[in-house]
Amino acid sequence: MRPEPLLLPRAGGRPRLAVDRRAIVVGGGIAGVAAATVLAERGAQVTLVERETLLGGRAGAWTDRLADGTPFEMERGFHAFFRQYYNLRALLRRIDPQLSMLEPMRDYPILGPGGRAESFAGLPHRAPWNVIALTRRTDTMRLRDLLRVNGLGALEMMRYDAGRTYERFDAMTAGDYLDSLRFPPEARRMLFDVFAHSFFNPEERMSAGELLMMFHFYFVGNPEGLVFDVVKQPFSTAIWRPFAAFLERHGVRALTGDVATRVERLADGAAGGRYRVATAGHGELAADYVVLALPVAPLRAVVAASPSLDDAAWRRRVDGLALTHPFAVWRLWLDRPLAPGRAPFAGTTGVGRLDNISLYHLFEDESRQWAARTGGAVVELHAYAVEPTASEAEIRADLLAGLHHFCPETAAARVLEERFLLRDDCPAFATGSHAQRPGVATPFAGLALAGDCVRLPLPSALMERAATSGMLAANQVLALDGVAPEPVRSVPRRGLFTAPWRRRRELQESLQ
Repeated sequence: MRPEPLLLPRAGGRPRLAVDRRAIVVGGGIAGVAAATVLAERGAQVTLVERETLLGGRAGAWTDRLADGTPFEMERGFHAFFRQYYNLRALLRRIDPQLSMLEPMRDYPILGPGGRAESFAGLPHRAPWNVIALTRRTDTMRLRDLLRVNGLGALEMMRYDAGRTYERFDAMTAGDYLDSLRFPPEARRMLFDVFAHSFFNPEERMSAGELLMMFHFYFVGNPEGLVFDVVKQPFSTAIWRPFAAFLERHGVRALTGDVATRVERLADGAAGGRYRVATAGHGELAADYVVLALPVAPLRAVVAASPSLDDAAWRRRVDGLALTHPFAVWRLWLDRPLAPGRAPFAGTTGVGRLDNISLYHLFEDESRQWAARTGGAVVELHAYAVEPTASEAEIRADLLAGLHHFCPETAAARVLEERFLLRDDCPAFATGSHAQRPGVATPFAGLALAGDCVRLPLPSALMERAATSGMLAANQVLALDGVAPEPVRSVPRRGLFTAPWRRRRELQESLQ
Protein backbone atom coordinates (compact mmCIF):
# COMPACT_ATOMS: atom_id res chain seq x y z
CA MET A 1 0.00 0.00 0.00
CA ARG A 2 1.94 3.00 -1.27
CA PRO A 3 1.04 6.71 -1.19
CA GLU A 4 -1.29 7.74 -3.94
CA PRO A 5 0.14 9.93 -6.72
CA LEU A 6 -2.54 12.59 -6.47
CA LEU A 7 -2.20 15.55 -8.79
CA LEU A 8 -4.34 18.40 -7.59
CA PRO A 9 -6.14 20.40 -8.85
CA ARG A 10 -5.55 18.44 -12.08
CA ALA A 11 -2.95 16.53 -14.07
CA GLY A 12 -1.21 17.71 -17.24
CA GLY A 13 0.13 21.06 -18.38
CA ARG A 14 3.46 22.59 -19.27
CA PRO A 15 6.42 22.19 -16.91
CA ARG A 16 7.09 25.94 -16.51
CA LEU A 17 5.43 29.27 -17.06
CA ALA A 18 5.54 30.50 -20.63
CA VAL A 19 4.99 34.13 -19.57
CA ASP A 20 6.38 36.37 -16.84
CA ARG A 21 4.39 36.13 -13.64
CA ARG A 22 4.98 37.80 -10.29
CA ALA A 23 3.91 35.98 -7.16
CA ILE A 24 3.69 37.21 -3.60
CA VAL A 25 3.61 34.68 -0.79
CA VAL A 26 2.63 36.15 2.56
CA GLY A 27 3.99 34.03 5.39
CA GLY A 28 7.34 32.28 5.70
CA GLY A 29 6.37 29.18 7.65
CA ILE A 30 6.21 25.68 6.20
CA ALA A 31 3.14 26.49 4.08
CA GLY A 32 4.61 29.69 2.67
CA VAL A 33 8.00 28.14 1.93
CA ALA A 34 6.28 25.20 0.19
CA ALA A 35 4.25 27.59 -1.98
CA ALA A 36 7.26 29.78 -2.76
CA THR A 37 9.32 26.72 -3.70
CA VAL A 38 6.78 25.36 -6.19
CA LEU A 39 6.14 28.79 -7.71
CA ALA A 40 9.84 29.60 -8.11
CA GLU A 41 10.68 26.20 -9.56
CA ARG A 42 8.06 26.78 -12.24
CA GLY A 43 9.44 30.14 -13.24
CA ALA A 44 7.46 32.71 -11.24
CA GLN A 45 9.20 35.79 -9.82
CA VAL A 46 8.46 35.22 -6.15
CA THR A 47 8.50 37.69 -3.27
CA LEU A 48 8.03 36.18 0.18
CA VAL A 49 6.86 38.49 2.98
CA GLU A 50 7.44 37.28 6.54
CA ARG A 51 6.87 39.32 9.71
CA GLU A 52 9.65 37.57 11.64
CA THR A 53 13.33 38.02 10.81
CA LEU A 54 13.67 34.31 10.05
CA LEU A 55 11.84 31.58 8.18
CA GLY A 56 10.00 28.71 9.76
CA GLY A 57 6.91 30.22 11.35
CA ARG A 58 5.67 28.03 14.18
CA ALA A 59 8.38 25.48 13.30
CA GLY A 60 11.11 28.10 13.37
CA ALA A 61 14.15 28.49 15.63
CA TRP A 62 16.14 31.44 16.84
CA THR A 63 19.52 32.03 18.46
CA ASP A 64 19.62 32.55 22.22
CA ARG A 65 22.44 32.41 24.79
CA LEU A 66 22.93 30.57 28.02
CA ALA A 67 24.11 32.46 31.09
CA ASP A 68 27.74 31.53 30.36
CA GLY A 69 27.47 33.06 26.88
CA THR A 70 27.09 29.76 25.02
CA PRO A 71 24.83 30.27 21.98
CA PHE A 72 22.03 27.80 21.32
CA GLU A 73 19.01 27.52 19.04
CA MET A 74 15.62 27.69 20.73
CA GLU A 75 12.43 26.34 19.17
CA ARG A 76 8.73 26.25 19.96
CA GLY A 77 8.87 22.65 20.99
CA PHE A 78 9.54 19.14 19.80
CA HIS A 79 8.30 18.14 16.33
CA ALA A 80 7.89 14.57 15.10
CA PHE A 81 8.48 13.84 11.40
CA PHE A 82 6.14 10.94 10.74
CA ARG A 83 6.95 8.82 7.74
CA GLN A 84 3.62 9.48 6.00
CA TYR A 85 4.50 13.17 5.86
CA TYR A 86 5.11 12.62 2.15
CA ASN A 87 4.78 16.21 1.00
CA LEU A 88 6.82 17.72 3.83
CA ARG A 89 9.54 15.18 3.13
CA ALA A 90 9.43 16.00 -0.60
CA LEU A 91 9.90 19.64 0.34
CA LEU A 92 12.84 18.85 2.62
CA ARG A 93 14.49 16.81 -0.14
CA ARG A 94 15.07 20.11 -1.97
CA ILE A 95 17.80 20.88 0.57
CA ASP A 96 18.74 17.34 1.66
CA PRO A 97 17.95 14.74 -1.03
CA GLN A 98 18.76 11.80 1.25
CA LEU A 99 17.00 13.31 4.29
CA SER A 100 20.20 12.78 6.25
CA MET A 101 18.97 15.49 8.65
CA LEU A 102 16.51 12.96 10.10
CA GLU A 103 17.17 10.26 12.66
CA PRO A 104 14.70 7.40 13.17
CA MET A 105 13.24 6.78 16.59
CA ARG A 106 12.96 3.14 17.69
CA ASP A 107 9.66 3.56 19.52
CA TYR A 108 6.82 5.88 20.39
CA PRO A 109 6.20 5.02 24.04
CA ILE A 110 3.25 6.22 26.10
CA LEU A 111 3.80 6.50 29.85
CA GLY A 112 0.97 6.50 32.38
CA PRO A 113 0.63 6.64 36.15
CA GLY A 114 1.70 3.71 38.26
CA GLY A 115 4.41 2.60 35.85
CA ARG A 116 2.04 1.83 32.97
CA ALA A 117 3.56 1.96 29.50
CA GLU A 118 2.45 1.30 25.94
CA SER A 119 4.61 0.92 22.85
CA PHE A 120 3.84 1.46 19.16
CA ALA A 121 7.03 -0.23 17.95
CA GLY A 122 6.83 -3.49 16.04
CA LEU A 123 3.17 -3.24 15.09
CA PRO A 124 1.99 -4.29 11.62
CA HIS A 125 1.57 -1.32 9.32
CA ARG A 126 -1.72 -2.35 7.76
CA ALA A 127 -5.25 -2.20 9.13
CA PRO A 128 -6.87 -4.08 10.69
CA TRP A 129 -3.78 -6.05 11.76
CA ASN A 130 -2.19 -3.05 13.47
CA VAL A 131 -5.34 -2.47 15.54
CA ILE A 132 -5.66 -6.16 16.39
CA ALA A 133 -1.99 -6.42 17.42
CA LEU A 134 -2.19 -3.33 19.62
CA THR A 135 -5.39 -4.56 21.28
CA ARG A 136 -3.95 -8.02 21.91
CA ARG A 137 -0.73 -6.86 23.54
CA THR A 138 -2.04 -4.05 25.74
CA ASP A 139 -2.65 -4.95 29.39
CA THR A 140 -5.38 -2.32 29.70
CA MET A 141 -7.95 -4.44 27.83
CA ARG A 142 -9.21 -7.89 28.80
CA LEU A 143 -11.67 -10.12 26.98
CA ARG A 144 -14.60 -9.03 29.14
CA ASP A 145 -13.66 -5.39 28.45
CA LEU A 146 -13.81 -6.02 24.69
CA LEU A 147 -17.31 -7.42 25.07
CA ARG A 148 -18.47 -4.10 26.53
CA VAL A 149 -16.89 -1.93 23.84
CA ASN A 150 -19.15 -0.15 21.38
CA GLY A 151 -17.94 -2.09 18.34
CA LEU A 152 -19.89 -0.13 15.74
CA GLY A 153 -18.56 3.14 17.15
CA ALA A 154 -14.98 1.84 17.19
CA LEU A 155 -15.38 0.62 13.60
CA GLU A 156 -15.74 4.23 12.50
CA MET A 157 -11.96 4.54 12.91
CA MET A 158 -11.61 2.18 9.93
CA ARG A 159 -14.48 3.69 7.93
CA TYR A 160 -13.07 7.17 7.41
CA ASP A 161 -14.58 8.94 4.43
CA ALA A 162 -14.42 12.72 4.50
CA GLY A 163 -17.97 13.38 3.36
CA ARG A 164 -19.61 10.72 5.50
CA THR A 165 -17.36 11.11 8.54
CA TYR A 166 -17.70 14.86 8.89
CA GLU A 167 -21.42 14.77 8.13
CA ARG A 168 -22.02 12.28 10.94
CA PHE A 169 -19.41 13.31 13.50
CA ASP A 170 -18.44 16.97 13.03
CA ALA A 171 -21.18 18.11 15.42
CA MET A 172 -20.01 15.67 18.13
CA THR A 173 -17.09 16.45 20.41
CA ALA A 174 -14.03 14.22 20.40
CA GLY A 175 -14.61 13.59 24.11
CA ASP A 176 -18.18 12.45 23.57
CA TYR A 177 -17.09 10.11 20.78
CA LEU A 178 -14.38 8.56 22.94
CA ASP A 179 -16.87 8.22 25.82
CA SER A 180 -19.28 6.43 23.49
CA LEU A 181 -16.75 3.68 22.77
CA ARG A 182 -16.99 2.44 26.38
CA PHE A 183 -13.31 1.56 26.62
CA PRO A 184 -12.02 0.84 30.13
CA PRO A 185 -10.69 4.06 31.72
CA GLU A 186 -7.08 2.86 31.66
CA ALA A 187 -7.31 1.78 28.02
CA ARG A 188 -8.83 5.07 27.02
CA ARG A 189 -6.16 6.99 28.90
CA MET A 190 -3.21 5.03 27.52
CA LEU A 191 -4.39 4.43 23.95
CA PHE A 192 -6.42 7.54 23.15
CA ASP A 193 -5.90 10.51 25.46
CA VAL A 194 -2.30 11.26 24.44
CA PHE A 195 -3.24 11.01 20.79
CA ALA A 196 -6.31 13.22 21.16
CA HIS A 197 -4.32 15.89 23.00
CA SER A 198 -1.55 16.00 20.39
CA PHE A 199 -3.50 18.36 18.11
CA PHE A 200 -3.60 21.24 20.60
CA ASN A 201 -7.40 21.07 20.85
CA PRO A 202 -9.25 20.05 24.04
CA GLU A 203 -11.46 16.97 23.71
CA GLU A 204 -14.51 18.81 24.97
CA ARG A 205 -14.36 21.24 22.02
CA MET A 206 -12.63 19.37 19.21
CA SER A 207 -14.72 17.86 16.41
CA ALA A 208 -15.04 14.08 16.54
CA GLY A 209 -14.92 14.13 12.73
CA GLU A 210 -11.52 15.77 12.92
CA LEU A 211 -10.36 13.23 15.50
CA LEU A 212 -11.45 10.34 13.27
CA MET A 213 -9.52 11.89 10.38
CA MET A 214 -6.46 12.04 12.66
CA PHE A 215 -6.87 8.38 13.63
CA HIS A 216 -7.04 7.48 9.94
CA PHE A 217 -4.07 9.63 8.95
CA TYR A 218 -1.74 8.60 11.76
CA PHE A 219 -2.64 4.99 12.46
CA VAL A 220 -5.49 3.13 10.81
CA GLY A 221 -4.95 4.33 7.22
CA ASN A 222 -1.22 5.00 7.48
CA PRO A 223 0.95 2.41 5.67
CA GLU A 224 4.17 3.66 7.29
CA GLY A 225 3.59 2.89 10.98
CA LEU A 226 3.32 5.27 13.89
CA VAL A 227 7.01 5.48 14.83
CA PHE A 228 8.63 8.67 13.52
CA ASP A 229 11.91 10.47 12.82
CA VAL A 230 13.42 13.55 14.46
CA VAL A 231 15.78 16.27 13.22
CA LYS A 232 19.32 15.70 14.48
CA GLN A 233 20.12 19.42 14.58
CA PRO A 234 18.16 22.53 15.54
CA PHE A 235 15.60 23.47 12.90
CA SER A 236 17.43 26.67 12.04
CA THR A 237 20.64 24.78 11.26
CA ALA A 238 19.14 21.74 9.56
CA ILE A 239 16.23 23.32 7.68
CA TRP A 240 15.69 27.05 7.62
CA ARG A 241 19.13 28.46 6.87
CA PRO A 242 19.60 25.94 4.05
CA PHE A 243 16.11 26.76 2.78
CA ALA A 244 16.82 30.49 2.80
CA ALA A 245 19.84 29.79 0.59
CA PHE A 246 17.79 27.47 -1.63
CA LEU A 247 15.10 30.09 -2.18
CA GLU A 248 17.70 32.76 -2.91
CA ARG A 249 19.28 30.52 -5.57
CA HIS A 250 15.86 30.21 -7.18
CA GLY A 251 15.42 33.96 -7.31
CA VAL A 252 13.01 34.34 -4.40
CA ARG A 253 13.15 37.77 -2.78
CA ALA A 254 12.58 37.28 0.94
CA LEU A 255 11.31 40.34 2.81
CA THR A 256 11.76 39.17 6.38
CA GLY A 257 10.86 41.49 9.23
CA ASP A 258 8.02 42.99 7.18
CA VAL A 259 4.24 42.70 7.47
CA ALA A 260 1.63 42.47 4.73
CA THR A 261 -1.37 44.54 5.77
CA ARG A 262 -3.81 44.51 2.86
CA VAL A 263 -4.52 42.88 -0.50
CA GLU A 264 -6.16 44.92 -3.25
CA ARG A 265 -7.79 43.14 -6.15
CA LEU A 266 -7.32 45.03 -9.42
CA ALA A 267 -9.51 45.12 -12.49
CA ASP A 268 -9.15 42.09 -14.75
CA GLY A 269 -6.40 42.64 -17.28
CA ALA A 270 -4.86 45.58 -15.43
CA ALA A 271 -1.29 46.27 -16.52
CA GLY A 272 -0.05 46.08 -12.94
CA GLY A 273 -1.23 42.51 -12.47
CA ARG A 274 -4.23 41.10 -10.66
CA TYR A 275 -3.29 42.29 -7.15
CA ARG A 276 -1.43 44.81 -5.06
CA VAL A 277 -0.21 43.75 -1.62
CA ALA A 278 0.46 46.54 0.85
CA THR A 279 3.37 46.00 3.25
CA ALA A 280 4.55 48.03 6.22
CA GLY A 281 8.17 48.21 5.09
CA HIS A 282 8.25 47.94 1.31
CA GLY A 283 5.13 49.76 0.20
CA GLU A 284 2.74 48.25 -2.35
CA LEU A 285 3.85 45.22 -4.35
CA ALA A 286 2.19 44.17 -7.60
CA ALA A 287 1.46 40.53 -8.28
CA ASP A 288 -0.28 38.15 -10.67
CA TYR A 289 -0.54 35.49 -7.98
CA VAL A 290 -0.97 35.85 -4.23
CA VAL A 291 -0.76 33.08 -1.63
CA LEU A 292 -1.80 33.98 1.90
CA ALA A 293 0.04 31.42 4.04
CA LEU A 294 -0.75 32.93 7.41
CA PRO A 295 -1.83 31.77 10.87
CA VAL A 296 -5.42 32.40 11.87
CA ALA A 297 -5.16 35.86 13.46
CA PRO A 298 -2.96 37.52 10.78
CA LEU A 299 -5.06 35.96 8.00
CA ARG A 300 -8.26 37.32 9.48
CA ALA A 301 -6.64 40.75 9.89
CA VAL A 302 -5.41 40.92 6.28
CA VAL A 303 -8.79 39.86 4.87
CA ALA A 304 -10.66 42.29 7.12
CA ALA A 305 -8.45 45.12 5.83
CA SER A 306 -9.00 44.11 2.16
CA PRO A 307 -12.49 45.26 1.08
CA SER A 308 -11.90 44.38 -2.57
CA LEU A 309 -11.86 40.70 -1.55
CA ASP A 310 -15.59 41.20 -1.61
CA ASP A 311 -17.15 37.74 -1.58
CA ALA A 312 -19.27 37.90 1.58
CA ALA A 313 -19.63 34.15 2.10
CA TRP A 314 -15.88 33.59 1.76
CA ARG A 315 -15.10 36.43 4.15
CA ARG A 316 -17.41 34.83 6.72
CA ARG A 317 -15.49 31.56 6.37
CA VAL A 318 -12.19 33.29 7.01
CA ASP A 319 -13.60 35.31 9.89
CA GLY A 320 -15.00 32.11 11.39
CA LEU A 321 -11.55 30.62 11.88
CA ALA A 322 -10.63 30.51 15.56
CA LEU A 323 -7.75 29.68 17.87
CA THR A 324 -7.63 26.76 20.25
CA HIS A 325 -6.30 26.78 23.82
CA PRO A 326 -2.69 27.81 24.49
CA PHE A 327 0.19 25.35 24.73
CA ALA A 328 3.27 25.45 26.94
CA VAL A 329 6.87 24.46 26.20
CA TRP A 330 9.42 24.37 29.02
CA ARG A 331 13.04 23.52 28.25
CA LEU A 332 15.29 22.73 31.22
CA TRP A 333 19.05 22.37 31.39
CA LEU A 334 19.68 20.04 34.35
CA ASP A 335 22.92 19.54 36.27
CA ARG A 336 22.89 15.73 36.05
CA PRO A 337 22.02 12.96 33.61
CA LEU A 338 18.79 11.01 33.54
CA ALA A 339 18.55 7.30 34.24
CA PRO A 340 19.93 5.06 31.47
CA GLY A 341 17.42 3.67 29.03
CA ARG A 342 15.09 6.65 28.94
CA ALA A 343 13.34 7.13 25.58
CA PRO A 344 14.31 10.28 23.66
CA PHE A 345 10.59 11.10 23.42
CA ALA A 346 7.63 9.80 25.38
CA GLY A 347 3.99 10.74 25.43
CA THR A 348 2.58 11.00 28.93
CA THR A 349 -0.92 10.81 30.33
CA GLY A 350 -2.78 10.79 33.61
CA VAL A 351 -0.39 13.03 35.55
CA GLY A 352 -1.54 16.65 35.45
CA ARG A 353 -1.11 18.76 32.36
CA LEU A 354 2.09 17.07 31.13
CA ASP A 355 1.62 15.63 27.62
CA ASN A 356 5.14 14.59 26.67
CA ILE A 357 8.79 14.60 27.65
CA SER A 358 11.60 15.14 25.12
CA LEU A 359 15.23 14.44 26.04
CA TYR A 360 17.05 16.68 23.59
CA HIS A 361 20.50 15.49 24.61
CA LEU A 362 19.64 12.06 23.23
CA PHE A 363 18.92 13.17 19.64
CA GLU A 364 19.94 16.80 18.94
CA ASP A 365 23.65 17.47 18.41
CA GLU A 366 23.74 20.87 20.10
CA SER A 367 22.11 19.57 23.28
CA ARG A 368 24.18 16.38 23.16
CA GLN A 369 27.38 18.44 23.10
CA TRP A 370 26.24 20.54 26.05
CA ALA A 371 25.38 17.42 28.06
CA ALA A 372 28.73 15.82 27.24
CA ARG A 373 30.56 18.97 28.34
CA THR A 374 28.64 19.50 31.58
CA GLY A 375 27.47 16.04 32.57
CA GLY A 376 23.89 17.28 32.56
CA ALA A 377 20.74 16.77 30.50
CA VAL A 378 18.45 18.92 28.32
CA VAL A 379 14.78 18.12 28.93
CA GLU A 380 11.71 19.64 27.32
CA LEU A 381 8.19 19.39 28.71
CA HIS A 382 4.99 20.07 26.76
CA ALA A 383 1.42 20.80 27.78
CA TYR A 384 -1.16 20.98 24.99
CA ALA A 385 -4.55 22.68 25.13
CA VAL A 386 -3.89 24.36 28.46
CA GLU A 387 -6.99 26.00 29.92
CA PRO A 388 -6.69 29.77 29.29
CA THR A 389 -7.25 30.59 32.97
CA ALA A 390 -4.17 28.65 34.13
CA SER A 391 -1.31 30.83 35.36
CA GLU A 392 2.29 30.32 34.35
CA ALA A 393 3.16 29.37 37.92
CA GLU A 394 0.44 26.69 37.96
CA ILE A 395 1.60 25.27 34.65
CA ARG A 396 5.25 25.17 35.72
CA ALA A 397 4.44 23.45 39.01
CA ASP A 398 2.26 20.89 37.26
CA LEU A 399 4.82 20.11 34.55
CA LEU A 400 7.62 19.76 37.06
CA ALA A 401 5.53 17.39 39.19
CA GLY A 402 4.87 15.31 36.09
CA LEU A 403 8.57 15.15 35.24
CA HIS A 404 9.42 14.02 38.77
CA HIS A 405 6.69 11.36 38.58
CA PHE A 406 7.90 9.82 35.32
CA CYS A 407 11.64 10.48 35.87
CA PRO A 408 12.14 10.35 39.68
CA GLU A 409 15.87 10.94 39.35
CA THR A 410 15.14 14.52 38.27
CA ALA A 411 13.67 15.43 41.68
CA ALA A 412 17.18 16.05 43.03
CA ALA A 413 18.44 17.82 39.90
CA ARG A 414 19.27 21.51 39.86
CA VAL A 415 17.97 23.61 36.97
CA LEU A 416 20.93 25.48 35.46
CA GLU A 417 18.98 27.19 32.64
CA GLU A 418 15.39 27.29 31.48
CA ARG A 419 13.20 28.71 28.76
CA PHE A 420 9.42 28.77 29.15
CA LEU A 421 7.05 29.54 26.25
CA LEU A 422 3.28 29.91 26.43
CA ARG A 423 1.77 30.46 22.99
CA ASP A 424 -1.78 30.95 21.75
CA ASP A 425 -1.74 30.75 17.94
CA CYS A 426 -2.77 27.23 16.86
CA PRO A 427 -6.01 26.70 14.92
CA ALA A 428 -9.15 25.35 16.54
CA PHE A 429 -10.97 22.40 14.99
CA ALA A 430 -14.17 22.92 16.88
CA THR A 431 -17.40 21.01 16.49
CA GLY A 432 -19.38 22.07 13.45
CA SER A 433 -16.50 24.02 11.89
CA HIS A 434 -15.38 21.70 9.08
CA ALA A 435 -17.96 22.67 6.46
CA GLN A 436 -17.41 26.38 7.15
CA ARG A 437 -13.59 26.26 7.03
CA PRO A 438 -12.12 27.98 3.94
CA GLY A 439 -10.19 25.79 1.54
CA VAL A 440 -7.10 26.48 -0.55
CA ALA A 441 -9.12 27.86 -3.47
CA THR A 442 -10.80 31.25 -3.13
CA PRO A 443 -13.44 33.03 -5.24
CA PHE A 444 -10.67 35.21 -6.69
CA ALA A 445 -8.55 34.06 -9.62
CA GLY A 446 -4.87 34.02 -8.69
CA LEU A 447 -5.44 34.17 -4.90
CA ALA A 448 -5.09 31.06 -2.73
CA LEU A 449 -4.84 30.25 0.97
CA ALA A 450 -2.34 27.95 2.67
CA GLY A 451 -1.65 26.88 6.23
CA ASP A 452 -2.70 24.27 8.74
CA CYS A 453 -5.99 26.11 9.35
CA VAL A 454 -7.44 25.55 5.85
CA ARG A 455 -9.59 22.63 4.74
CA LEU A 456 -7.83 20.14 2.45
CA PRO A 457 -9.23 17.50 0.06
CA LEU A 458 -7.15 14.75 1.69
CA PRO A 459 -6.37 13.58 5.24
CA SER A 460 -3.46 15.48 6.73
CA ALA A 461 -2.37 17.23 9.93
CA LEU A 462 0.14 19.55 11.59
CA MET A 463 3.36 20.11 9.57
CA GLU A 464 2.20 17.86 6.74
CA ARG A 465 -1.05 19.82 6.42
CA ALA A 466 0.98 23.03 6.18
CA ALA A 467 3.34 21.68 3.50
CA THR A 468 0.50 20.10 1.51
CA SER A 469 -1.59 23.26 1.59
CA GLY A 470 1.34 25.33 0.33
CA MET A 471 1.85 23.01 -2.63
CA LEU A 472 -1.86 22.96 -3.41
CA ALA A 473 -2.01 26.76 -3.23
CA ALA A 474 0.82 27.07 -5.74
CA ASN A 475 -0.89 24.51 -7.98
CA GLN A 476 -4.13 26.45 -7.74
CA VAL A 477 -2.73 29.74 -9.03
CA LEU A 478 -0.37 28.16 -11.58
CA ALA A 479 -3.34 26.34 -13.14
CA LEU A 480 -4.48 29.71 -14.53
CA ASP A 481 -1.53 29.57 -16.91
CA GLY A 482 -1.72 25.88 -17.69
CA VAL A 483 1.30 24.86 -15.62
CA ALA A 484 1.59 21.25 -14.44
CA PRO A 485 0.97 20.83 -10.71
CA GLU A 486 3.40 19.71 -8.08
CA PRO A 487 2.59 16.07 -7.24
CA VAL A 488 0.73 15.94 -3.92
CA ARG A 489 0.74 12.58 -2.20
CA SER A 490 -1.52 11.13 0.45
CA VAL A 491 -2.28 8.12 2.57
CA PRO A 492 -5.42 6.37 1.26
CA ARG A 493 -8.19 8.91 1.46
CA ARG A 494 -10.78 6.40 2.65
CA GLY A 495 -10.72 3.72 5.30
CA LEU A 496 -10.46 -0.01 4.83
CA PHE A 497 -14.13 -0.61 5.62
CA THR A 498 -15.69 2.12 3.51
CA ALA A 499 -18.09 1.04 0.79
CA PRO A 500 -16.30 -0.60 -2.20
CA TRP A 501 -17.87 1.83 -4.66
CA ARG A 502 -16.35 4.72 -2.72
CA ARG A 503 -12.89 3.18 -2.96
CA ARG A 504 -13.34 2.62 -6.70
CA ARG A 505 -14.36 6.26 -7.11
CA GLU A 506 -11.26 7.30 -5.18
CA LEU A 507 -9.01 5.36 -7.56
CA GLN A 508 -10.73 6.93 -10.56
CA GLU A 509 -10.31 10.41 -9.06
CA SER A 510 -6.59 9.86 -8.46
CA LEU A 511 -6.10 8.86 -12.13
CA GLN A 512 -7.96 11.83 -13.64
